[in-house]
Amino acid sequence: MDAFAQLLDRLVLASARNAKLALMRDYFSVTRDPDRGLALAALTGDLSFSSVKPAMLRTLITERMDPVLFAYSYDYVGDLAETVSLAWQQREGSRPNDRDISLADAVERLSSASRSDGPRVLEDLLDRMEAPARFAIIKLVTGGLRVGVSTGLAKQALAEMGGVHVHEIEELWHGLTPPYGELFAWLEGTGEKPVSAARAMFRPVMLSTATDLAELANVDPSEYSAEWKWDGIRVQAVSESGTRRLYSRTGDDISGTFPDVLEAMDFDAALDGELLVGTPPDHTGSFSDLQQRLNRKSVSDKQLKAFPAFVRCYDLLQEADEDLRPLPFVERRKRLEAFIGALGSPRFDLSPLVPFGNWEELEGLRTAPPHPVIEGVMLKRHDSRYLPGRPRGPWFKWKRDPHTVDAVLMYAQRGHGKRSSFYSDYTFGVWTGDAGQPELVPVGKAYFGFTDEELKQIDKFVRDNTIDRYGPVRAVRAEPGHGLVIEVAFEGLARSTRHKSGVAMRFPRVSRLRWDKPPHEADRLETLQAMLD
Repeated sequence: MDAFAQLLDRLVLASARNAKLALMRDYFSVTRDPDRGLALAALTGDLSFSSVKPAMLRTLITERMDPVLFAYSYDYVGDLAETVSLAWQQREGSRPNDRDISLADAVERLSSASRSDGPRVLEDLLDRMEAPARFAIIKLVTGGLRVGVSTGLAKQALAEMGGVHVHEIEELWHGLTPPYGELFAWLEGTGEKPVSAARAMFRPVMLSTATDLAELANVDPSEYSAEWKWDGIRVQAVSESGTRRLYSRTGDDISGTFPDVLEAMDFDAALDGELLVGTPPDHTGSFSDLQQRLNRKSVSDKQLKAFPAFVRCYDLLQEADEDLRPLPFVERRKRLEAFIGALGSPRFDLSPLVPFGNWEELEGLRTAPPHPVIEGVMLKRHDSRYLPGRPRGPWFKWKRDPHTVDAVLMYAQRGHGKRSSFYSDYTFGVWTGDAGQPELVPVGKAYFGFTDEELKQIDKFVRDNTIDRYGPVRAVRAEPGHGLVIEVAFEGLARSTRHKSGVAMRFPRVSRLRWDKPPHEADRLETLQAMLD
Protein backbone atom coordinates (compact mmCIF):
# COMPACT_ATOMS: atom_id res chain seq x y z
CA MET A 1 0.00 0.00 0.00
CA ASP A 2 2.92 2.30 0.74
CA ALA A 3 4.13 2.20 -2.88
CA PHE A 4 0.70 3.23 -4.19
CA ALA A 5 0.47 5.99 -1.58
CA GLN A 6 3.90 7.25 -2.63
CA LEU A 7 2.82 7.23 -6.28
CA LEU A 8 -0.24 9.37 -5.54
CA ASP A 9 1.79 11.76 -3.41
CA ARG A 10 4.37 12.28 -6.16
CA LEU A 11 1.73 12.61 -8.89
CA VAL A 12 0.07 15.41 -6.92
CA LEU A 13 3.34 17.31 -6.67
CA ALA A 14 4.47 16.69 -10.26
CA SER A 15 3.10 19.38 -12.58
CA ALA A 16 4.88 18.40 -15.81
CA ARG A 17 3.29 15.81 -18.08
CA ASN A 18 6.55 13.96 -18.68
CA ALA A 19 7.20 13.77 -14.95
CA LYS A 20 3.79 12.14 -14.36
CA LEU A 21 4.47 9.69 -17.21
CA ALA A 22 7.82 8.71 -15.70
CA LEU A 23 6.28 8.15 -12.26
CA MET A 24 3.55 5.87 -13.61
CA ARG A 25 5.92 4.04 -15.97
CA ASP A 26 8.34 3.31 -13.13
CA TYR A 27 5.55 2.19 -10.79
CA PHE A 28 4.07 -0.21 -13.34
CA SER A 29 7.53 -1.62 -14.11
CA VAL A 30 8.53 -2.48 -10.53
CA THR A 31 5.18 -3.27 -8.91
CA ARG A 32 3.84 -6.79 -9.16
CA ASP A 33 0.42 -8.09 -10.07
CA PRO A 34 -2.30 -7.55 -9.07
CA ASP A 35 -1.37 -4.31 -7.26
CA ARG A 36 -0.25 -2.48 -10.39
CA GLY A 37 -3.40 -3.47 -12.26
CA LEU A 38 -5.59 -2.24 -9.42
CA ALA A 39 -3.60 1.00 -9.30
CA LEU A 40 -4.20 1.41 -13.03
CA ALA A 41 -7.91 0.84 -12.50
CA ALA A 42 -7.93 3.48 -9.77
CA LEU A 43 -6.10 6.01 -11.96
CA THR A 44 -8.50 5.46 -14.87
CA GLY A 45 -11.66 5.56 -12.75
CA ASP A 46 -12.47 1.86 -13.15
CA LEU A 47 -12.39 1.02 -9.45
CA SER A 48 -15.36 1.74 -7.18
CA PHE A 49 -16.72 0.54 -3.85
CA SER A 50 -20.43 0.47 -3.18
CA SER A 51 -19.91 -0.22 0.53
CA VAL A 52 -18.30 3.16 1.32
CA LYS A 53 -19.51 6.64 0.47
CA PRO A 54 -17.74 10.00 1.07
CA ALA A 55 -20.35 11.06 3.63
CA MET A 56 -19.33 8.10 5.80
CA LEU A 57 -15.85 9.59 6.14
CA ARG A 58 -17.21 12.67 7.87
CA THR A 59 -19.12 10.45 10.29
CA LEU A 60 -16.04 8.36 11.04
CA ILE A 61 -13.72 11.31 11.60
CA THR A 62 -16.17 13.17 13.84
CA GLU A 63 -16.25 10.06 16.05
CA ARG A 64 -12.51 10.65 16.60
CA MET A 65 -12.33 14.45 16.89
CA ASP A 66 -14.51 17.46 17.64
CA PRO A 67 -16.77 18.28 14.64
CA VAL A 68 -16.05 22.01 14.86
CA LEU A 69 -12.31 21.40 14.98
CA PHE A 70 -12.63 19.11 11.96
CA ALA A 71 -14.61 21.77 10.07
CA TYR A 72 -11.88 24.35 10.76
CA SER A 73 -9.19 21.85 9.75
CA TYR A 74 -10.97 20.96 6.52
CA ASP A 75 -11.42 24.64 5.69
CA TYR A 76 -7.71 25.24 6.21
CA VAL A 77 -6.42 22.15 4.36
CA GLY A 78 -8.98 22.28 1.55
CA ASP A 79 -9.01 18.54 0.76
CA LEU A 80 -11.18 15.97 2.56
CA ALA A 81 -8.83 13.02 2.08
CA GLU A 82 -5.79 14.95 3.23
CA THR A 83 -7.61 16.38 6.25
CA VAL A 84 -8.90 13.00 7.45
CA SER A 85 -5.58 11.22 6.85
CA LEU A 86 -3.66 13.80 8.90
CA ALA A 87 -6.21 14.24 11.69
CA TRP A 88 -7.05 10.54 12.16
CA GLN A 89 -6.26 9.22 15.63
CA GLN A 90 -5.82 5.46 15.90
CA ARG A 91 -7.76 3.65 18.60
CA GLU A 92 -5.81 2.20 21.46
CA GLY A 93 -4.70 -1.31 20.65
CA SER A 94 -4.76 -0.87 16.88
CA ARG A 95 -1.78 -1.92 14.78
CA PRO A 96 -0.52 1.18 12.97
CA ASN A 97 1.94 0.95 10.11
CA ASP A 98 0.99 -2.65 9.26
CA ARG A 99 3.19 -3.26 6.20
CA ASP A 100 1.35 -6.49 5.38
CA ILE A 101 -1.59 -4.59 3.89
CA SER A 102 -1.14 -4.47 0.13
CA LEU A 103 -3.30 -2.55 -2.29
CA ALA A 104 -4.88 -5.85 -3.34
CA ASP A 105 -5.65 -6.69 0.34
CA ALA A 106 -7.35 -3.34 0.88
CA VAL A 107 -9.36 -3.58 -2.34
CA GLU A 108 -10.47 -7.13 -1.53
CA ARG A 109 -11.68 -6.16 1.95
CA LEU A 110 -13.55 -3.11 0.73
CA SER A 111 -15.05 -4.89 -2.29
CA SER A 112 -16.38 -7.81 -0.23
CA ALA A 113 -17.83 -5.63 2.53
CA SER A 114 -21.56 -5.01 2.71
CA ARG A 115 -23.03 -1.53 2.94
CA SER A 116 -23.46 -1.95 6.70
CA ASP A 117 -19.94 -3.35 7.21
CA GLY A 118 -18.16 -0.91 4.89
CA PRO A 119 -17.58 1.93 7.37
CA ARG A 120 -16.05 -0.40 9.98
CA VAL A 121 -13.85 -2.12 7.40
CA LEU A 122 -12.56 1.28 6.30
CA GLU A 123 -12.11 2.34 9.93
CA ASP A 124 -9.98 -0.74 10.62
CA LEU A 125 -7.82 -0.06 7.56
CA LEU A 126 -7.28 3.55 8.59
CA ASP A 127 -6.29 2.44 12.10
CA ARG A 128 -3.64 0.13 10.68
CA MET A 129 -2.02 2.67 8.35
CA GLU A 130 0.15 5.74 8.57
CA ALA A 131 -0.98 9.09 7.10
CA PRO A 132 0.29 8.58 3.50
CA ALA A 133 -1.43 5.19 3.16
CA ARG A 134 -4.58 6.56 4.80
CA PHE A 135 -4.61 9.36 2.22
CA ALA A 136 -4.36 6.79 -0.59
CA ILE A 137 -7.13 4.54 0.72
CA ILE A 138 -9.46 7.49 1.24
CA LYS A 139 -8.81 8.66 -2.31
CA LEU A 140 -9.71 5.17 -3.50
CA VAL A 141 -13.04 4.97 -1.71
CA THR A 142 -14.15 8.50 -2.60
CA GLY A 143 -13.52 7.79 -6.28
CA GLY A 144 -11.73 11.03 -7.10
CA LEU A 145 -7.94 10.78 -7.03
CA ARG A 146 -7.40 14.34 -8.34
CA VAL A 147 -3.74 13.73 -9.10
CA GLY A 148 -3.74 15.22 -12.59
CA VAL A 149 -3.83 11.92 -14.46
CA SER A 150 -6.32 11.23 -17.23
CA THR A 151 -7.10 7.84 -18.73
CA GLY A 152 -5.22 8.89 -21.85
CA LEU A 153 -2.11 9.76 -19.83
CA ALA A 154 -2.22 6.42 -18.03
CA LYS A 155 -2.46 4.61 -21.39
CA GLN A 156 0.53 6.60 -22.64
CA ALA A 157 2.54 5.49 -19.61
CA LEU A 158 1.65 1.88 -20.36
CA ALA A 159 2.70 2.33 -23.98
CA GLU A 160 6.06 3.75 -22.95
CA MET A 161 6.56 0.96 -20.47
CA GLY A 162 6.02 -1.71 -23.15
CA GLY A 163 7.52 0.13 -26.11
CA VAL A 164 4.27 -0.03 -28.10
CA HIS A 165 2.09 2.63 -29.69
CA VAL A 166 -0.62 4.01 -27.44
CA HIS A 167 -3.23 3.42 -30.17
CA GLU A 168 -2.67 -0.33 -29.81
CA ILE A 169 -3.70 -0.05 -26.17
CA GLU A 170 -6.69 2.15 -26.96
CA GLU A 171 -8.07 -0.38 -29.43
CA LEU A 172 -7.76 -3.14 -26.83
CA TRP A 173 -8.89 -1.14 -23.81
CA HIS A 174 -12.64 -1.86 -23.75
CA GLY A 175 -12.03 -5.60 -23.96
CA LEU A 176 -9.80 -5.56 -20.86
CA THR A 177 -10.76 -5.77 -17.19
CA PRO A 178 -8.84 -5.12 -13.95
CA PRO A 179 -6.29 -6.17 -12.82
CA TYR A 180 -5.10 -6.34 -16.47
CA GLY A 181 -2.80 -9.36 -16.06
CA GLU A 182 -2.77 -10.19 -19.81
CA LEU A 183 -2.03 -6.57 -20.70
CA PHE A 184 0.99 -6.30 -18.41
CA ALA A 185 2.31 -9.70 -19.53
CA TRP A 186 2.23 -8.52 -23.15
CA LEU A 187 3.87 -5.19 -22.32
CA GLU A 188 6.67 -6.97 -20.44
CA GLY A 189 7.21 -9.48 -23.24
CA THR A 190 6.17 -12.51 -21.19
CA GLY A 191 2.84 -13.07 -22.94
CA GLU A 192 1.03 -12.69 -26.23
CA LYS A 193 -0.82 -9.55 -27.22
CA PRO A 194 -4.37 -9.80 -25.82
CA VAL A 195 -7.04 -10.57 -28.38
CA SER A 196 -10.16 -8.63 -27.51
CA ALA A 197 -13.34 -10.67 -27.79
CA ALA A 198 -15.48 -7.60 -27.26
CA ARG A 199 -17.44 -6.30 -30.23
CA ALA A 200 -18.09 -2.71 -31.31
CA MET A 201 -14.64 -1.56 -30.23
CA PHE A 202 -13.48 2.03 -29.97
CA ARG A 203 -11.14 3.34 -32.67
CA PRO A 204 -8.67 6.09 -31.70
CA VAL A 205 -9.98 9.39 -33.06
CA MET A 206 -8.22 11.74 -35.44
CA LEU A 207 -7.81 15.26 -34.07
CA SER A 208 -7.11 18.61 -35.66
CA THR A 209 -4.67 21.43 -34.98
CA ALA A 210 -5.71 25.04 -34.47
CA THR A 211 -4.98 27.56 -37.21
CA ASP A 212 -5.67 31.15 -38.24
CA LEU A 213 -5.72 33.30 -41.36
CA ALA A 214 -2.01 34.17 -41.16
CA GLU A 215 -0.97 30.51 -40.99
CA LEU A 216 -3.31 29.52 -43.81
CA ALA A 217 -1.68 32.05 -46.13
CA ASN A 218 0.92 29.39 -46.97
CA VAL A 219 -1.66 26.65 -47.62
CA ASP A 220 -3.40 25.97 -50.94
CA PRO A 221 -7.18 26.22 -50.35
CA SER A 222 -7.92 23.99 -53.34
CA GLU A 223 -6.43 21.03 -51.44
CA TYR A 224 -8.94 21.24 -48.59
CA SER A 225 -12.64 20.73 -47.91
CA ALA A 226 -14.38 22.74 -45.20
CA GLU A 227 -17.27 21.84 -42.94
CA TRP A 228 -18.90 23.47 -39.94
CA LYS A 229 -17.58 22.73 -36.46
CA TRP A 230 -20.66 22.09 -34.32
CA ASP A 231 -20.72 22.85 -30.60
CA GLY A 232 -21.57 19.46 -29.12
CA ILE A 233 -19.31 16.61 -28.04
CA ARG A 234 -17.29 14.44 -30.40
CA VAL A 235 -18.50 10.84 -30.39
CA GLN A 236 -18.03 7.54 -32.14
CA ALA A 237 -21.13 5.42 -32.83
CA VAL A 238 -20.10 1.78 -33.33
CA SER A 239 -22.41 -1.14 -34.06
CA GLU A 240 -21.18 -4.66 -34.81
CA SER A 241 -23.16 -7.91 -34.95
CA GLY A 242 -25.88 -6.52 -32.72
CA THR A 243 -23.53 -4.93 -30.15
CA ARG A 244 -23.97 -1.16 -30.03
CA ARG A 245 -21.83 1.39 -28.24
CA LEU A 246 -21.51 5.16 -28.17
CA TYR A 247 -18.06 6.45 -27.18
CA SER A 248 -16.73 9.87 -26.25
CA ARG A 249 -13.61 11.14 -28.01
CA THR A 250 -11.49 9.73 -25.17
CA GLY A 251 -13.01 6.26 -25.50
CA ASP A 252 -15.41 6.42 -22.55
CA ASP A 253 -18.55 4.35 -23.10
CA ILE A 254 -21.52 6.74 -22.75
CA SER A 255 -24.10 4.39 -24.26
CA GLY A 256 -26.29 4.25 -21.16
CA THR A 257 -26.94 7.98 -21.23
CA PHE A 258 -28.22 7.98 -24.81
CA PRO A 259 -30.58 5.01 -25.32
CA ASP A 260 -32.45 6.90 -28.07
CA VAL A 261 -29.27 7.03 -30.19
CA LEU A 262 -28.41 3.39 -29.45
CA GLU A 263 -31.88 2.24 -30.51
CA ALA A 264 -31.37 3.84 -33.94
CA MET A 265 -27.98 2.17 -34.56
CA ASP A 266 -29.41 -0.53 -36.81
CA PHE A 267 -26.27 -0.96 -38.90
CA ASP A 268 -22.83 -2.57 -38.96
CA ALA A 269 -20.46 0.40 -39.08
CA ALA A 270 -18.41 2.90 -37.10
CA LEU A 271 -19.39 6.56 -37.46
CA ASP A 272 -17.45 9.62 -36.29
CA GLY A 273 -19.51 12.72 -35.55
CA GLU A 274 -20.84 15.33 -33.13
CA LEU A 275 -23.45 14.49 -30.51
CA LEU A 276 -26.15 17.17 -30.40
CA VAL A 277 -29.77 17.50 -29.29
CA GLY A 278 -32.69 18.56 -31.44
CA THR A 279 -34.69 17.40 -34.42
CA PRO A 280 -32.59 17.73 -37.59
CA PRO A 281 -32.68 19.36 -40.00
CA ASP A 282 -35.18 21.84 -38.53
CA HIS A 283 -33.76 22.33 -35.04
CA THR A 284 -30.32 21.94 -33.45
CA GLY A 285 -30.16 22.71 -29.74
CA SER A 286 -27.42 24.56 -27.88
CA PHE A 287 -24.68 23.00 -25.77
CA SER A 288 -26.64 23.94 -22.64
CA ASP A 289 -29.51 21.82 -24.03
CA LEU A 290 -27.09 18.93 -24.51
CA GLN A 291 -25.90 19.31 -20.92
CA GLN A 292 -29.38 18.26 -19.78
CA ARG A 293 -28.47 14.80 -21.07
CA LEU A 294 -24.77 14.54 -20.26
CA ASN A 295 -23.29 12.69 -17.26
CA ARG A 296 -26.56 11.12 -16.15
CA LYS A 297 -26.81 7.55 -14.89
CA SER A 298 -30.42 7.36 -16.07
CA VAL A 299 -32.54 9.45 -18.41
CA SER A 300 -36.25 10.00 -17.85
CA ASP A 301 -38.90 9.82 -20.57
CA LYS A 302 -39.42 13.54 -20.09
CA GLN A 303 -35.76 14.29 -20.83
CA LEU A 304 -35.76 11.98 -23.84
CA LYS A 305 -38.73 13.84 -25.25
CA ALA A 306 -37.56 17.36 -24.39
CA PHE A 307 -33.95 16.86 -25.49
CA PRO A 308 -33.78 14.16 -28.18
CA ALA A 309 -30.19 13.33 -29.11
CA PHE A 310 -28.72 12.75 -32.56
CA VAL A 311 -25.30 12.45 -34.21
CA ARG A 312 -24.22 14.86 -36.95
CA CYS A 313 -21.82 12.65 -38.88
CA TYR A 314 -18.34 13.73 -40.02
CA ASP A 315 -16.76 10.47 -41.14
CA LEU A 316 -17.29 6.77 -41.85
CA LEU A 317 -14.51 4.67 -40.30
CA GLN A 318 -15.79 1.15 -40.84
CA GLU A 319 -18.57 -0.33 -43.00
CA ALA A 320 -19.39 -3.98 -42.38
CA ASP A 321 -15.97 -5.73 -42.40
CA GLU A 322 -14.17 -3.00 -44.39
CA ASP A 323 -11.83 -0.61 -42.60
CA LEU A 324 -12.17 2.74 -44.41
CA ARG A 325 -9.57 4.66 -42.43
CA PRO A 326 -6.76 4.11 -44.97
CA LEU A 327 -8.89 5.72 -47.72
CA PRO A 328 -8.48 9.43 -48.57
CA PHE A 329 -11.01 11.82 -47.05
CA VAL A 330 -12.83 12.50 -50.35
CA GLU A 331 -13.54 8.78 -50.82
CA ARG A 332 -14.66 8.32 -47.20
CA ARG A 333 -16.90 11.35 -47.62
CA LYS A 334 -18.63 9.82 -50.65
CA ARG A 335 -19.14 6.59 -48.75
CA LEU A 336 -20.50 8.55 -45.76
CA GLU A 337 -22.99 10.46 -47.91
CA ALA A 338 -24.28 7.22 -49.44
CA PHE A 339 -24.40 5.51 -46.03
CA ILE A 340 -26.37 8.28 -44.28
CA GLY A 341 -28.71 8.61 -47.27
CA ALA A 342 -29.51 4.89 -47.19
CA LEU A 343 -29.83 4.86 -43.38
CA GLY A 344 -32.66 7.37 -43.38
CA SER A 345 -32.69 7.80 -39.60
CA PRO A 346 -33.50 11.10 -37.83
CA ARG A 347 -30.85 10.18 -35.24
CA PHE A 348 -28.04 10.42 -37.81
CA ASP A 349 -27.61 13.25 -40.29
CA LEU A 350 -24.78 14.54 -42.47
CA SER A 351 -22.55 17.48 -41.57
CA PRO A 352 -22.67 19.66 -44.71
CA LEU A 353 -19.56 20.81 -46.55
CA VAL A 354 -18.95 24.57 -46.82
CA PRO A 355 -18.07 25.72 -50.36
CA PHE A 356 -15.43 28.47 -50.54
CA GLY A 357 -12.98 29.92 -53.06
CA ASN A 358 -10.23 31.36 -50.87
CA TRP A 359 -9.30 31.80 -47.23
CA GLU A 360 -10.66 35.35 -47.05
CA GLU A 361 -14.08 34.12 -48.18
CA LEU A 362 -13.99 31.32 -45.62
CA GLU A 363 -12.96 33.84 -42.95
CA GLY A 364 -16.15 35.77 -43.63
CA LEU A 365 -18.22 32.59 -43.29
CA ARG A 366 -16.40 31.60 -40.11
CA THR A 367 -17.09 34.88 -38.36
CA ALA A 368 -20.79 34.90 -39.33
CA PRO A 369 -21.95 31.24 -39.40
CA PRO A 370 -25.55 30.42 -40.34
CA HIS A 371 -26.35 28.81 -36.98
CA PRO A 372 -25.57 29.82 -33.37
CA VAL A 373 -24.44 26.27 -32.46
CA ILE A 374 -21.58 26.49 -34.97
CA GLU A 375 -18.27 27.39 -33.30
CA GLY A 376 -16.06 27.58 -36.37
CA VAL A 377 -14.96 25.54 -39.38
CA MET A 378 -12.98 22.35 -39.91
CA LEU A 379 -10.51 21.99 -42.79
CA LYS A 380 -9.68 18.51 -44.11
CA ARG A 381 -7.16 17.81 -46.81
CA HIS A 382 -8.67 15.82 -49.66
CA ASP A 383 -6.03 13.08 -49.57
CA SER A 384 -5.92 12.70 -45.77
CA ARG A 385 -6.24 9.24 -44.29
CA TYR A 386 -7.94 8.83 -40.92
CA LEU A 387 -4.94 8.76 -38.60
CA PRO A 388 -5.15 8.45 -34.79
CA GLY A 389 -3.84 11.34 -32.74
CA ARG A 390 -3.15 14.87 -33.92
CA PRO A 391 -0.97 14.78 -37.06
CA ARG A 392 -0.16 18.31 -38.17
CA GLY A 393 -1.33 19.25 -41.66
CA PRO A 394 -4.22 16.94 -42.67
CA TRP A 395 -6.90 18.56 -40.48
CA PHE A 396 -7.23 22.09 -39.08
CA LYS A 397 -9.79 23.70 -36.82
CA TRP A 398 -10.50 27.40 -37.24
CA LYS A 399 -12.69 28.41 -34.35
CA ARG A 400 -14.56 31.62 -33.82
CA ASP A 401 -12.80 34.18 -31.64
CA PRO A 402 -13.85 33.88 -27.98
CA HIS A 403 -16.12 36.46 -26.40
CA THR A 404 -14.74 38.54 -23.55
CA VAL A 405 -16.34 40.44 -20.70
CA ASP A 406 -14.95 42.41 -17.76
CA ALA A 407 -16.33 41.02 -14.51
CA VAL A 408 -15.72 41.58 -10.79
CA LEU A 409 -14.41 38.87 -8.45
CA MET A 410 -17.10 38.02 -5.88
CA TYR A 411 -16.24 34.68 -4.25
CA ALA A 412 -13.22 32.38 -4.04
CA GLN A 413 -12.61 28.82 -2.94
CA ARG A 414 -9.49 26.74 -2.45
CA GLY A 415 -8.50 24.34 -5.20
CA HIS A 416 -7.44 20.71 -4.89
CA GLY A 417 -4.14 18.87 -5.11
CA LYS A 418 -1.21 21.23 -5.49
CA ARG A 419 -3.64 24.17 -5.38
CA SER A 420 -5.19 23.20 -2.06
CA SER A 421 -3.31 26.03 -0.30
CA PHE A 422 -4.47 28.68 -2.80
CA TYR A 423 -7.80 30.30 -3.52
CA SER A 424 -7.94 29.31 -7.17
CA ASP A 425 -11.66 28.79 -7.96
CA TYR A 426 -13.41 32.08 -8.63
CA THR A 427 -16.99 33.25 -8.97
CA PHE A 428 -17.36 36.55 -10.82
CA GLY A 429 -20.24 38.87 -11.60
CA VAL A 430 -21.37 41.88 -13.61
CA TRP A 431 -23.40 44.92 -12.62
CA THR A 432 -27.17 45.22 -12.77
CA GLY A 433 -29.68 47.74 -11.44
CA ASP A 434 -29.65 51.52 -11.81
CA ALA A 435 -26.46 53.58 -11.77
CA GLY A 436 -27.23 55.07 -8.34
CA GLN A 437 -27.44 51.68 -6.62
CA PRO A 438 -25.73 49.00 -8.76
CA GLU A 439 -25.66 45.38 -7.69
CA LEU A 440 -23.36 42.53 -8.70
CA VAL A 441 -24.96 39.35 -9.99
CA PRO A 442 -22.85 36.17 -10.50
CA VAL A 443 -22.53 35.07 -14.13
CA GLY A 444 -19.90 32.32 -14.01
CA LYS A 445 -17.01 30.47 -12.39
CA ALA A 446 -13.44 30.01 -13.58
CA TYR A 447 -10.44 28.14 -12.24
CA PHE A 448 -7.84 28.38 -15.04
CA GLY A 449 -6.34 30.81 -17.53
CA PHE A 450 -3.95 32.54 -15.11
CA THR A 451 -0.25 32.01 -14.48
CA ASP A 452 1.24 30.73 -11.22
CA GLU A 453 2.39 34.25 -10.41
CA GLU A 454 -1.09 35.66 -11.06
CA LEU A 455 -2.55 32.92 -8.86
CA LYS A 456 -0.40 34.16 -5.97
CA GLN A 457 -1.55 37.73 -6.61
CA ILE A 458 -5.23 36.79 -6.64
CA ASP A 459 -4.81 34.58 -3.57
CA LYS A 460 -3.31 37.49 -1.64
CA PHE A 461 -6.12 39.80 -2.80
CA VAL A 462 -8.72 37.26 -1.60
CA ARG A 463 -7.09 36.91 1.84
CA ASP A 464 -6.69 40.67 2.24
CA ASN A 465 -10.26 41.46 1.17
CA THR A 466 -12.38 38.67 2.67
CA ILE A 467 -15.59 40.08 4.16
CA ASP A 468 -17.48 36.84 4.94
CA ARG A 469 -17.19 33.06 4.88
CA TYR A 470 -19.63 30.34 3.83
CA GLY A 471 -17.94 27.06 4.73
CA PRO A 472 -14.93 26.76 2.37
CA VAL A 473 -16.05 29.77 0.30
CA ARG A 474 -14.83 33.31 0.97
CA ALA A 475 -16.85 36.34 -0.03
CA VAL A 476 -14.57 39.07 -1.38
CA ARG A 477 -15.08 42.80 -1.07
CA ALA A 478 -16.62 43.86 -4.38
CA GLU A 479 -17.97 47.40 -4.60
CA PRO A 480 -18.07 50.07 -7.32
CA GLY A 481 -15.03 51.70 -5.76
CA HIS A 482 -13.13 48.62 -4.57
CA GLY A 483 -12.58 45.18 -6.06
CA LEU A 484 -10.67 43.14 -8.61
CA VAL A 485 -11.76 43.23 -12.26
CA ILE A 486 -11.11 40.07 -14.28
CA GLU A 487 -11.32 39.84 -18.05
CA VAL A 488 -13.16 36.59 -18.72
CA ALA A 489 -13.05 34.80 -22.07
CA PHE A 490 -15.80 32.33 -22.98
CA GLU A 491 -16.90 30.34 -26.02
CA GLY A 492 -20.63 30.90 -25.88
CA LEU A 493 -23.61 32.06 -23.88
CA ALA A 494 -27.01 30.50 -23.22
CA ARG A 495 -30.14 31.41 -21.31
CA SER A 496 -30.47 29.64 -17.98
CA THR A 497 -33.30 29.38 -15.46
CA ARG A 498 -30.94 27.88 -12.89
CA HIS A 499 -28.85 31.03 -12.50
CA LYS A 500 -29.97 34.29 -10.93
CA SER A 501 -28.48 36.25 -13.83
CA GLY A 502 -30.43 34.22 -16.38
CA VAL A 503 -27.31 33.37 -18.39
CA ALA A 504 -24.76 30.54 -18.45
CA MET A 505 -21.27 30.77 -19.95
CA ARG A 506 -19.58 28.07 -22.03
CA PHE A 507 -15.93 27.37 -21.05
CA PRO A 508 -15.24 30.56 -19.06
CA ARG A 509 -11.61 31.21 -18.16
CA VAL A 510 -9.54 34.11 -16.86
CA SER A 511 -7.85 35.80 -19.82
CA ARG A 512 -6.16 38.60 -17.87
CA LEU A 513 -6.28 40.57 -14.62
CA ARG A 514 -7.44 44.16 -14.94
CA TRP A 515 -5.68 45.77 -11.98
CA ASP A 516 -5.86 49.00 -13.98
CA LYS A 517 -9.65 49.06 -14.25
CA PRO A 518 -11.93 50.36 -11.47
CA PRO A 519 -14.77 47.95 -10.61
CA HIS A 520 -17.54 50.38 -11.55
CA GLU A 521 -16.31 50.19 -15.18
CA ALA A 522 -16.86 46.44 -15.41
CA ASP A 523 -19.55 45.21 -17.79
CA ARG A 524 -23.26 45.12 -17.07
CA LEU A 525 -25.71 42.26 -17.37
CA GLU A 526 -27.33 44.04 -20.30
CA THR A 527 -24.11 43.46 -22.27
CA LEU A 528 -24.47 39.69 -21.91
CA GLN A 529 -28.20 39.83 -22.62
CA ALA A 530 -27.46 41.71 -25.83
CA MET A 531 -25.09 38.89 -26.88
CA LEU A 532 -27.94 36.43 -26.40
CA ASP A 533 -30.32 38.53 -28.46
